[in-house]
Amino acid sequence: MAGVSLRGAFTALVTPFSPDAEGVDLDALDALVDAQIEAGISGLVPCGTTGESPTLTEAEQVTIVRRVVARARGRVPVMAGTGSLVTSKAVSASKAALEAGADAVMIVMPYYNKPTQAGLVEHCVAVARAVSGAPVVLYNVPGRTGIDLSADATIAICERAPNVVGLKDATNHVLRCQELTRRLGERLAILCGDDALTVPMMSVGARGVISVTSNVYPGAVARVCRLALEGAWEDARREHLALLPVHDAMFCEASPAPVKAALALRGRLSPSVRLPLVAATDAARGRVADAMYRYEARS
Repeated sequence: MAGVSLRGAFTALVTPFSPDAEGVDLDALDALVDAQIEAGISGLVPCGTTGESPTLTEAEQVTIVRRVVARARGRVPVMAGTGSLVTSKAVSASKAALEAGADAVMIVMPYYNKPTQAGLVEHCVAVARAVSGAPVVLYNVPGRTGIDLSADATIAICERAPNVVGLKDATNHVLRCQELTRRLGERLAILCGDDALTVPMMSVGARGVISVTSNVYPGAVARVCRLALEGAWEDARREHLALLPVHDAMFCEASPAPVKAALALRGRLSPSVRLPLVAATDAARGRVADAMYRYEARS
C-alpha cells in the first residue's frame, strides 16, 4: 500500500464517448490524462460516477483503467471506481482494476437496495479483505445511493480492514468530516466529494478533493488544495470562492453532462453521454459557457 498519497486534488475523470455514445474515445481519454498531469493534478479517478460507471461494461471498465494507468506512467496514482450494489461484483471489479494496474480502488456504498449500517460494514470489509494488499477508499454519497455510511460504521470498517485508507465524503456538509477527523485522526484520509466544499472541509481535516471541475480546470483546483495544505488559508479561500460559480455550473444538470459540455467547448471531446442521461440542454451549455468566460476573464 506504500506510495499512494491521498493528498491534494484528484480528478473524477469523465469517460469520453464517441458522438453516438456507443464506444469509448480512447484518444480523447489519453489527451485528458495528459492535460491533467501536466497541470499538476495529484491523482486520477477513472470509472467513478463522473465516468458514468453504471453504463460501462465490465470490459470497458478494464480497458479504461488500463489505458489511464498506461498513460499516467506512474506519474500520479490511479484510483479506480469499482463499487457495486452487489458485493461479489464489487469484489470482481476491484480485482480486475488492480490487475489492470490501478494503484487503489474506490467503492461506492451499495445503492438502491438500502442495506443497514451493519450491512454496509460487512460489504466494505468483504471487498477490502478480498483485495487485502491494495488500498481501498470508501465513497459515501447519500444523495445518489439513498444510504448514508455513519461515522460509527466507518470506524468499524477501519478497525476490521487495515487497507481501508480513505473516504470520499460527499455528504454535502462538514460535520461528518470533522467528526471522523476528531475520532480517527490520521488513520483515515478524507477527501472532499463536493467541489463547492473543498476549502471548508479541508479546514476541518480533509486532505483534498476528488473533483469534477478539475476535468476542466485541473491547475486551478490543484492550486486551491496546495494552498490549503500549506496553510495559506486566505489565498486558498480567495481562489476557492472565485471557482464557486464554475462549480455550481458543473452541476446545473445531471452530472457529468455539464462538465462534458465544458470540455466540448474546449474541443477536448464529444459532449455525448449514455442513457438514461442526456446531453446538456442549451440553457445548461449557456450557463457553463458564461461561468467559464467570467472565471477566465477574472484570471
